[in-house]
Amino acid sequence: MIFGMDTFTFVHVALSLIGIATGIIVFLGFIANAEMAGLTAIFLLTTVLTSVTGFGFPFTKLLPSHIVGIISLVFLAGALYALYVAHLAGAWRWVYVVTASVALYLNVFVLIVQLFQKVPALHAVAPTQAETPFVAAQGITLVVFIALGYLAVRRFRTDGGSPDAGLRSA
Repeated sequence: MIFGMDTFTFVHVALSLIGIATGIIVFLGFIANAEMAGLTAIFLLTTVLTSVTGFGFPFTKLLPSHIVGIISLVFLAGALYALYVAHLAGAWRWVYVVTASVALYLNVFVLIVQLFQKVPALHAVAPTQAETPFVAAQGITLVVFIALGYLAVRRFRTDGGSPDAGLRSA
């Protein structure tokens, strides 16, 4: 056991936290129109692995976490295609920013759920996750992602007319 978690849970959590940390840096890079090919690859890989390993926990029925994982994998497939197949050409540039941003948001959404389930002080103020503190945390997170996502799409697409500006896959 590592930090009170079995190895599989620890690996899943570590992948998730690495995906969130690198995803935030990549997301801020969108806003700055910065190239971050290495961090982008780590973000996408760890985020895919987070969603995939989420299906490795025992379950007897489809859970909300599985639905979030499926949605995340669909968006990640779009991001991977836009980046590595379409090479961000034309509309694929904003498709990539949106799909990668949604995948990051979903990881942060799940992190907030987990924090309210596992951290005693947060669980005490929102034991059913229908209480105001939980709803407010998720609502603020969504608003921040929408606002910054809009800015990221605008800035990442505004490249001074150069088709190669911003993130490059090679």
